Amino acid sequence: MLTAALAALLLAACSPGGGEGAVAPPAPAASAVVDAGLAQDLDRIERAARAKPAAYELELRGRAGGLRPGSPALLDSIALRGLLAAQARDRLLSDQLSQQLRDWPAGERRADALVAAASIGAEYQRSQGDTREARKLLMAVDSVQLGAAGTVFRWRYHRQYAALSGDAGELDAALTEGHKALRLAQQTGQSWRVALSLADLAFTTLRADTPARARQLAAQALAEAQKDPDPMTLNQVQTVRGIVHADDSDTTITLLANSDALEQAALAGADSVRALGLANFADYHLRQGRPARALELAEQALPLAHATHNFSAESVARSNIGLAKIALGRVAEGRAEAQAAVKLDEQQGAVAYASDGWKELAGYLERAGDLAGAVAAWREHRRLVDRVLRDETRKLLIEAQERQDAEQRARDIELLNRDNAIKAEQVHQRNLAGTLWTALGGCVLVSLGLLYQAFRRVRRTNEALVQSNASLKSQSETDPLTGLANRRHFQAAIKSLSGPDGLEASLFLIDVDHFKRINDGFGHAAGDAVLIEIARRLCEAVRDDDLVVRWGGEEFLIVARTREGLFAPQLAQRLLDLLGGQPVEHEGRRIAVSVSIGFVSLPVPPHGLRLPWERAIDLVDTVMYLAKAHGRNKAYGVERIHASDVAAAARLTARLEAAWGEGQVGLTALSGPPSHDGFRPTRT
Repeated sequence: MLTAALAALLLAACSPGGGEGAVAPPAPAASAVVDAGLAQDLDRIERAARAKPAAYELELRGRAGGLRPGSPALLDSIALRGLLAAQARDRLLSDQLSQQLRDWPAGERRADALVAAASIGAEYQRSQGDTREARKLLMAVDSVQLGAAGTVFRWRYHRQYAALSGDAGELDAALTEGHKALRLAQQTGQSWRVALSLADLAFTTLRADTPARARQLAAQALAEAQKDPDPMTLNQVQTVRGIVHADDSDTTITLLANSDALEQAALAGADSVRALGLANFADYHLRQGRPARALELAEQALPLAHATHNFSAESVARSNIGLAKIALGRVAEGRAEAQAAVKLDEQQGAVAYASDGWKELAGYLERAGDLAGAVAAWREHRRLVDRVLRDETRKLLIEAQERQDAEQRARDIELLNRDNAIKAEQVHQRNLAGTLWTALGGCVLVSLGLLYQAFRRVRRTNEALVQSNASLKSQSETDPLTGLANRRHFQAAIKSLSGPDGLEASLFLIDVDHFKRINDGFGHAAGDAVLIEIARRLCEAVRDDDLVVRWGGEEFLIVARTREGLFAPQLAQRLLDLLGGQPVEHEGRRIAVSVSIGFVSLPVPPHGLRLPWERAIDLVDTVMYLAKAHGRNKAYGVERIHASDVAAAARLTARLEAAWGEGQVGLTALSGPPSHDGFRPTRT
C-alpha cells in the first residue's frame, strides 16, 4: 500500500533538490528506499492481517524503530499496528497506539491520525463483541476531519461502520456505508480492497432479504479477488459466497466455497481463521441435518482453536460438538459439552453469545426429549438476557439522562426567556396603564383590557408547557414500532395494580414462536410487520383498561385486571386463536405465526398466594417456556400452587416441571389453531 503522503515523499526524493544540476543528498534517497519498502510491507500485512495479527504487529514494531519521529511513514505504521493489536485483543497495546495517534501534531496528517485512532478503538470493541460501543466511537469522529483524511483511512472507517451497522440491524445505514467504502476502494485501484468491499455488500444485501443481488455481488467480489489473488482475501470472499448460496436447492456452490475458504486459510498458515472456518462449516452441516459430518468438522476445529488461543473458535467448535452429539442421541454427553462451551463464552465476557448458546441448547434438548434439561437451559438463557438487558438499560438510561439534562437546560432557558418576556410585558402594561390613567383619568377599561391580554399570554404559555411535558412523557413510555406501552410505562403503571401484599391481576407473557426464522426467511421488514400486527391483535383481544406491553424483542406482556370466573384460561385461548388463526399478510406473502403463552391469575389458589410483580413475571416466564418445550403454539397457566409465601413459590418455580408431576403445582394446558402453510425458513 502506497499512501498519498508516501508517494509525495518518493517523488520529492527522486526530483532535483536545488538549482540546475543539483543532486539529491544521499540521506533522503535512502529514506525513500526505506519508505518504499515499508509501503509494500504495509500493503502485504494489511491484506494478511487476520491470519496472524499478533505476529504481524511484532514485525511492524521491529520496523518502526528506524522511522523518523513525526514522519508519514511512522503514522501509517502506527495506524496499522493499532488495528493488528485490536484484532489480537491486546487492549493495552491498542490503547497506547491510539493515544499516540490522538497526540499527533497538527498538520496535514492530523486528520488521518484521529480517524485511525477511532478505527482502532472500534476494532477492539468489536473484537470484544461490543457493537454498540464500537459504533459510538466511530460516530464521534468529526465529519470535517473524516473528509480531510486519506482514502485508505476513510475506506477502513466506512467499512467498519457498515459492518457494525449491519450487526446492529440498521441495514439502510450498512448499505449506505458499504457503498461509500466500495467507491473509496475503487479509488485506491487495489483489487483486494474492492473485493472485500463487494463481499461486505453481498452479506449486507443478503441480510436485507435480497438474495439474488447478494449472489451477484459475491460473484463480482470473487472476480476482483482473482485479479490479484492472496489467500486471506480469497478466504473472506469464499466465506461470504458460502453464506449467500446456503439456501440454494443445489448445495454445490456452498460446499465448494467453504472448502476453498478453508484451503486458503491453510495456505496462509492462518490456523486461527481455519479453526473458526471449520467450526462454522460444522454449524452449516448441523442446519442441513447432517450431525455426523458436523461432529467430524467441529472435532477438527477444536485442537486448532486450542493451539491458536482462539476462544471464539473454541466456543463455536465445542458448542457444535455438543449439539451434534445431542442430535445423534448422545444427549447427556452432548449436553455437558455444549454447557462447557456456553460457560467459556461467559468467562470471556461474551454474555450475548452465551445467552444465544443457552437458547440453542434448549431447542436441541427439547427435540431430543430432555424437557427438564431444556427448561434448565432456557432459564439460563433468560438469566443472561435479563443481565444483558440490565447492562444495556443502564447505558441507555445514562444516555437518556444526559439528553434529558440537556433538554431540561434548554427548556429552563426557554422558560426563563419567556418569563422575562412576560415580566417585561407586564411592566410595559403597568407603565402603559399608569400613563393612560394619569393622562386620561377615566380610561380604566382600556387598562384592564391590556392587563387581560397579558394574563392570556401567560396562561397560553403555561398550557403549551403542560402539553409539551405530557408529549415528552408519552414518547418516553411508548414503543416506537408497535405503539404499545414499553417497560418504563409498565413499571410506573404496575404500582396501581399492586397492593401492600402483592399484585392482584392476571398476567400473560406471550412469545412469538420461531421469530428468528421469520426474520431470516422474509427479512426484518416482514418481522416488524408481524410484530405490529400481533400488537394490533392483542389490543383487540383485551379491554381498554388492560395493559398491553411490548416486553422486549418478540415478547409481549398483558396485565389484565381481575375478573370473575374462568377469565384467564378463556382469554389465553382467545389470544392463541387470534394470533395464530390467520397468517400475517406482508407484501403479498402470507406469514404463518403462532405463539407460546404463560399465564397466571393472582392471588393463586389454594392459599391465596400474592406475589410481587417481579416474582409473578418469573413464574409466567417459566410456565411460558414449558409451553414452548411441549411443542409451541400452546398456552400453559398456573391454576394452583401449594406455597404459602414468596420464598416457597420461588423454590417451586425453579423446578416447575417436577413440581407439576408431584402435584405441588397445577397447570392448565391449552392448544392453538393448526399451523398454516406458506412459511419456509431461510437459513443464512
